[in-house]
Amino acid sequence: MVEVFINSKLIGEVDDSSSFVSRLKEERRSGALHNNVNVYRESITGDVFIETDAGRTRRPLIVAKEGKPSITQQHYDRLNRGEMAWHDLIKEGIIEYVDAAEEENCLIAFRANELTSTHTHLEISPLTMLGLCSALVPYGNFNQSTRLNAGSKNQKQAVGIYASNYPVRLDMDVNILHSPQKPIVQTLMNDVWNYDSHPNGQNIVIAIMSYKGYNMEDAIVINRGSIDRGFGRSTYFRPSVAEELRYAGGLIDEISIPDKDVKGYKTEKDYRFLEEDGIIYPEAGVDEGDVIIGKTSPPRFLSSLDEYNIASATRRESSLSLKHGEKGTVDIVLITENEEGNRLIQVRVRDSRIPEIGDKFTSRHGQKGIVGIIVPPADMPFSSSGIVPDIIFSPHGIPSRMTIAHLIEMVGGKVGALSGRYIDGTTFDAEPEEQLRKELLQRGFRENGTETFYNGETGNRMQAKIFVGDMYYLKLKHMVANKLHARARGPIQLLTRQPTEGRAKEGGLRLGEMEKDTFIAHGASLLLKERFSSDNTIVPVCEECGLIAVNDEYRNRRYCPICGDNVNISDIEISYAFKLILDEFKSLGIYPRLNLESKY
Repeated sequence: MVEVFINSKLIGEVDDSSSFVSRLKEERRSGALHNNVNVYRESITGDVFIETDAGRTRRPLIVAKEGKPSITQQHYDRLNRGEMAWHDLIKEGIIEYVDAAEEENCLIAFRANELTSTHTHLEISPLTMLGLCSALVPYGNFNQSTRLNAGSKNQKQAVGIYASNYPVRLDMDVNILHSPQKPIVQTLMNDVWNYDSHPNGQNIVIAIMSYKGYNMEDAIVINRGSIDRGFGRSTYFRPSVAEELRYAGGLIDEISIPDKDVKGYKTEKDYRFLEEDGIIYPEAGVDEGDVIIGKTSPPRFLSSLDEYNIASATRRESSLSLKHGEKGTVDIVLITENEEGNRLIQVRVRDSRIPEIGDKFTSRHGQKGIVGIIVPPADMPFSSSGIVPDIIFSPHGIPSRMTIAHLIEMVGGKVGALSGRYIDGTTFDAEPEEQLRKELLQRGFRENGTETFYNGETGNRMQAKIFVGDMYYLKLKHMVANKLHARARGPIQLLTRQPTEGRAKEGGLRLGEMEKDTFIAHGASLLLKERFSSDNTIVPVCEECGLIAVNDEYRNRRYCPICGDNVNISDIEISYAFKLILDEFKSLGIYPRLNLESKY
């Protein structure tokens, strides 16, 4: 007798678990049981586990019996004629959904010619082991698995056309590629996913070689001529929102050009783009600090007297302006209402993004790189047929990463460009490499993809043959214009008097223990002193009790709160954060005494 569990609950026992499981599966395939039921038999104890819970990951497989798939040519014909659909195949028990537990009892064949009498199922396609983005990688079975994962992730970060109605959407931080193309080397998933309607890359010529060390460590070299012709150009959109909020006592925000008597009034120059209604006009070229929506709010704290005379209370300035480091052109202005009936103003700013040093590009194989230099087209190396590459990729990125598909795609892209056709690069089921080599040879090129190259600056022929081909390249959303950050002096926090945190707040860059070591190694001690004294302050200290004294500048008087006036008080330089912790100790009832010694 073995136990039977349904959704982890013991519900009974059976004598022969093997025949019981077989009967359950037959009933499910015949339609007597719901197809959401999955059954798993534990091989050692023989216990049966039946699962019907929602939320399980299940995948479809073709049922195989006696070494033959249940699906026949007759089924294929009916499917093609539209007489049969997917749900009919499930109803007839030809295809069934299997969860992770039941899969343990299955032996699944990749292809029909691999089926034996011991196999229980057949994969619909070997491609189904991959996710959507992984299946878009051409010749994926020639890549190392970690690179296939990296290629999948990189495609999710690529700049393309994310939605066809983007002109009327106000989404945060979006990029639109100006001239996206469909790839020459495609996979089956490109058709399934209708990739042609929302591509996110461009077909370019790529040469694998080094260039003066500017493509070391995954950097890439870009031809300026390609950028001038539109390669990698995109637009960055960012919306700003202002709302007329209502407060207690009938007070309300007002969207308008603030008056000069408003508390916190900026300068007339900051408000120069605002129209009479206090909102900026479309197509205005704005820079950081420029006000895009003028707004005033009632005072934050009303005293008891002001409550009876609200009109006399001065309003405060709360306009919306462009943050630090932002610039662009006003693209769209939307005036509407929110759910509460408050007026809502949305202004979208666009910024043209032309590839520059520091921008990130990648192939579909996880070979990402940063632009190291942009070279004038006259200085770029060129082939004997006059082809100038758009990107020069470092050869050191290939051996350790084993992205052989990267190389095959280059050959495939070259063949596709010369033959004027698309190449099928579906994982496990692609056009064979030998066929591509043969076709390349027929087109008058070397079958291994290499060509004779000439130095663009000297005109000398290069000694080595250069591997060159066409490839689908993606521009990623990680652009240097969004990340570039530097600061000298700037805003500080109220509590610690240290620089604020973050790029948006014009914050400082934190220097940790390891960064300190690099400065010491360089002998840059003064820079180190400057870095670690961002919050230095001078405090008076009583030499008798060792507590921080009081410096009353108004009365020109210095005294110790414990010892009084007639004591020696010395000024010492300490970090404000240290002074803060001394105050914290005092609040805990701990006496933090400073023992002073003379420097001399």
